[in-house]
Amino acid sequence: MTITRGERPAHESAENQELARTLQRDLARDLDGEVQFDDYTRQLFARDASMYAITPLGVVFPRNADDVAAAVAAAAAHQVSVVPRGAGTSLAGQTVGPGLVLDLSRYMNNIVELDAGSGTALVEAGVVQDQLNRAASPWGLMFGPDTSTSNRATIGGMIGNNSAGSGSVRHGMTIDHVRELDVVLSDASRVRLDRVDEATRADRATRPTLEGALYRELPEIVRANYAAIADGFPAHWRRACGYRLDRLAREDTVFDLAKFVVGSEGTLAVATSALVDLVPKPSRTVIAVGHFTSVAGAIDATQDALACDPAAVELMDRTILDLSRRKIEYASLGDLLNGDPEALLFVSFSGDDEAELLGQLKRLTGMWSRNGHGYHTLRAVTPAQQASLLKVRKAGLGLLMAASEGTRRPLAFVEDTAVDPIHLTEYTRRFKEVLDRHEMTAGFYGHCSVGCLHIRPYLDLTDPADVVKMRSVAVEIKDLVAEYGGVNSSEHGDGLARSEFNREIFGDALYDAMRQVKRLFDPDNVLNPGKIVDAPSMTDNLRDAALPPAEPLRTRLSFEVIGAGAGSADGTGAMRAAADRCMNIGLCRKSGSGTMCPSYMATRKEEDSTRGRAAALVKALSEPDPRAALGDERLHEVLDLCLMCKACKSECPLGVDMATLKSEALSHHHDIHGVPLRSRLFGSIRFLNRLGSATAPLSNLPGRIPLVRRLMDRTVGIAPARPLPVFVRQNLTRWFRRRKNTTHPITQGTVTYLADSFTTFTEPDIGRAAVQLLERAGWDVRLESGVCCGRSSLSKGLVDDAKNKARHLADTLSKATEAGSPVVGCEPSCLMTLRDEHLSLLPDDPAVKDIAGRVRQVEELLVEAIDDGRLRPREDSWLAGRTLVYHGHCHQKAEVGTAATVALLNRIPGVSVVELDAGCCGMAGSFGFESEHYDVSMTVGEDRLFPAITAEPAETVVVATGVSCRQQIFHGTARDAWHPVQLLWEAVASE
Repeated sequence: MTITRGERPAHESAENQELARTLQRDLARDLDGEVQFDDYTRQLFARDASMYAITPLGVVFPRNADDVAAAVAAAAAHQVSVVPRGAGTSLAGQTVGPGLVLDLSRYMNNIVELDAGSGTALVEAGVVQDQLNRAASPWGLMFGPDTSTSNRATIGGMIGNNSAGSGSVRHGMTIDHVRELDVVLSDASRVRLDRVDEATRADRATRPTLEGALYRELPEIVRANYAAIADGFPAHWRRACGYRLDRLAREDTVFDLAKFVVGSEGTLAVATSALVDLVPKPSRTVIAVGHFTSVAGAIDATQDALACDPAAVELMDRTILDLSRRKIEYASLGDLLNGDPEALLFVSFSGDDEAELLGQLKRLTGMWSRNGHGYHTLRAVTPAQQASLLKVRKAGLGLLMAASEGTRRPLAFVEDTAVDPIHLTEYTRRFKEVLDRHEMTAGFYGHCSVGCLHIRPYLDLTDPADVVKMRSVAVEIKDLVAEYGGVNSSEHGDGLARSEFNREIFGDALYDAMRQVKRLFDPDNVLNPGKIVDAPSMTDNLRDAALPPAEPLRTRLSFEVIGAGAGSADGTGAMRAAADRCMNIGLCRKSGSGTMCPSYMATRKEEDSTRGRAAALVKALSEPDPRAALGDERLHEVLDLCLMCKACKSECPLGVDMATLKSEALSHHHDIHGVPLRSRLFGSIRFLNRLGSATAPLSNLPGRIPLVRRLMDRTVGIAPARPLPVFVRQNLTRWFRRRKNTTHPITQGTVTYLADSFTTFTEPDIGRAAVQLLERAGWDVRLESGVCCGRSSLSKGLVDDAKNKARHLADTLSKATEAGSPVVGCEPSCLMTLRDEHLSLLPDDPAVKDIAGRVRQVEELLVEAIDDGRLRPREDSWLAGRTLVYHGHCHQKAEVGTAATVALLNRIPGVSVVELDAGCCGMAGSFGFESEHYDVSMTVGEDRLFPAITAEPAETVVVATGVSCRQQIFHGTARDAWHPVQLLWEAVASE
């Protein structure tokens, strides 16, 4: 097993430090899994997606159920509590606590068995919902509860929470799909919980164990409190609150402890694996999207929708819609909408009979029309039509969080109530009256089909007055929901946010019965104490209130540009605010789609996710001397595997720009420890590539000599397995200078082509194709080849050097080009640096602002030229009839998206274009060349990109915009990848 060592904070008591050392030693002896008690790891697990933070004593990453049992035994022996944790996306604070955190997601994530015949799956607790659904899909099956966090939520977490989702009107909640649970009880015994008849229950009750006591005494608790159980539970069925004594009370002939434990938030047992039911996966889905002039109008239309037997009815208000338009990741939704709706109602119909589904859709639109509901209904019938709609619908929480301003955030404390949908209109109106009375704003979205709306008011919990206001609203809403027979926790659980109110909600008798349940299962209060019963006040342990004021720190980069707020003149708080925008919703822990976060996809380690790195930076920047803390080696272990792909800037709903944060952190590390030789070399890549080109072909020989490659590995850490770029003597600059003047008429003015530091010297054909295409399109091309953009310096934390290069390039371009004339290039990482990082480096430089506003993708100009008839690709080029498989560059996807490139490829006659969703290639500039990063680089590529390309037939043409991507694709698949402008030139040039 592995131990990560680190210093405990000096302010911890000597007693606590000794306890930590002793427990860590015992765990290291007894477990196969990893044990981490260092201060940075503890900080990473101090938060979940709630408004709470509690620093644990340590963290364990068990490899199997025996490890879980050993961890529970060791913790109990030292009177330390245990907090089970999956993805850590809990919204009510269920997965934070002061004891020992068990991260069941890192290793215990295997699908043990999938039995299509019985429609069941045996899964470990750390299996992700989408992972299970991908495995079940070939058999026409899926897991019924459909959470919006399905790409990172674990089955164990869903069991702990009794999660539901958009399809609960048809499929119910997690409790309805659990057959058996393998658990570890509070005495560290391992037992299987399942559904048994009375004879089996009585037999198990004779055992002289904790398990025996459960079968013996729990029925007595039910019998003694039968009246309280019958009267005390809320009337509405959608419950994720309290202990489910009602489930035991309603079944006389069977006793089902598996279902009883569902929703207990890790307070009764630690689930290690589960046998779950799967449901048939519908082959077709059609969606009606009603457009409404008010939220109330949308809710009024719900009853008509429910009359048509929908699979889901989801509400989204204007707040979410406006936020989606600001994000590249979700902006395509705006193109589909009619007008400017105040609210949308998504009504889904799923099944296998397309005609029947279309009939349901027609019936609904007819009812809405007759009853005057809404002003337009969008029909989304095909998967392509639905993609943007579903993406935004699932991102509601993240988009709402993106509107945070500093510590004023939309908070989850009254976001999980549910009432019978028949009361939803009136209930929502009165809910809004409460918010208006307290002068609060909030976004409205959620599941109208089951009466659950996720309403999150904006508050600043560093302000004591807002803390008081929050609790007042929570009390009022608790009482309001009770008036309608609704539930205070309908799918997000009780946690720290709502457990305080459970005595009032359930009544004294039923609440005391629940306390008896807790004492029976966990007499020493080891398992996740303070949740469901005997909870602290909802205003204790608040995350934002606990952070100390940020100490002054002058930064080289401006974090106002990346949305962190102004900060003070001395830089106080700006960088920390940029990191602290992260609210731990965990989208960076997804896999199988998108780009963020490639290192997490490769390692499955929390510290290799965007949110893990953000939490580590918040810790460092909260120290009394943040400059010294930024030099901490453990911090830089956490930052090390960040590929600086910038996917988090666009895919993280809160726009946490870890690439920029890492550049700044590296610069402070260099201040303390010096700049490594390799960083200096990569920061000077333009000089080295120019030198390599000037001395080619001799400069290409060292890359082919094994002895030299081994020497490079030992001296500067260049991976010997990684092929080096091949320098070309006739580089782009030399070709441009020596060629004959163009004879094409100039009709469009002047365009500046940025001769980047890479393709200029190693792939000059790309630049030549771009220049010639632009000239044929009527442009007078000016080549900018003398100055580096500073991209490589930034990636190595050489921020001062990057700033000088940025200033030089901006001044050069500003003086040498016509006002307003476009600046284009073919290497996205370099071109996007002009419109992004240069603004962070020099936010007040007018030349930088001017050039950033003039940057355009070369593809945009070429698409315009084709559409205007200035460029005419041939119908009979060798590309006609071929499939083009396109992989976009991460920086391009993050900054501007890939639409222009896809549009250009689609304008080549006769081709079929497929854009891969294959994430990051893993190369990431210098990252893939570095010896210690080579394996991770290849693992990232092997995740989706390499398999997608190797699956293509030989005649398929592979396309990639980034030089790193093309290098990685060739290394990983032995397939050459073309730049889009090369292909267009092939289609345009005469024979």
